[in-house]
Amino acid sequence: MRKQKRLNRQRRVRKFRVTNAVKRHTDRMRLSVFRSAKHIYAQIIDDQVHKTVAAASSVEKAFKALGKSGGNCEGAAVIGQLIAERAKAANVTEAALDRSGHKYHGRVKALADAARDAGLDLGAKPAAEEAAPAKGGKGSAKGAKAKK
Repeated sequence: MRKQKRLNRQRRVRKFRVTNAVKRHTDRMRLSVFRSAKHIYAQIIDDQVHKTVAAASSVEKAFKALGKSGGNCEGAAVIGQLIAERAKAANVTEAALDRSGHKYHGRVKALADAARDAGLDLGAKPAAEEAAPAKGGKGSAKGAKAKK
């Protein structure tokens, strides 16, 4: 229980930091993503007038008709496409991604990539990090010291 409380507290602090950084440093609208264990929600927010311009979630009838689940990456990708289409219909072509304290990984990444592929400009795509060599493998300092 203590660990879960600590993790929730850390996520709340991260959410506050990330959301305020997005609001403070950009004049774009904000694509806010919220995920729960079963569902995922996305909305385009105009912070200057404090209005939601477009929204999509995995609890909508249109999404459920597709037979997908909001708790996996495939469902998140469908929501990403939906939010991009609805943003285009509302004349929004660019937005800043607000991941709400969640890591850019898994469902959040799938939603953002699908929105990008559908034509919504979310800024530059993060570069993939190079794979680090395994500890103690060939060429590592630890392995070289052990051989001597």
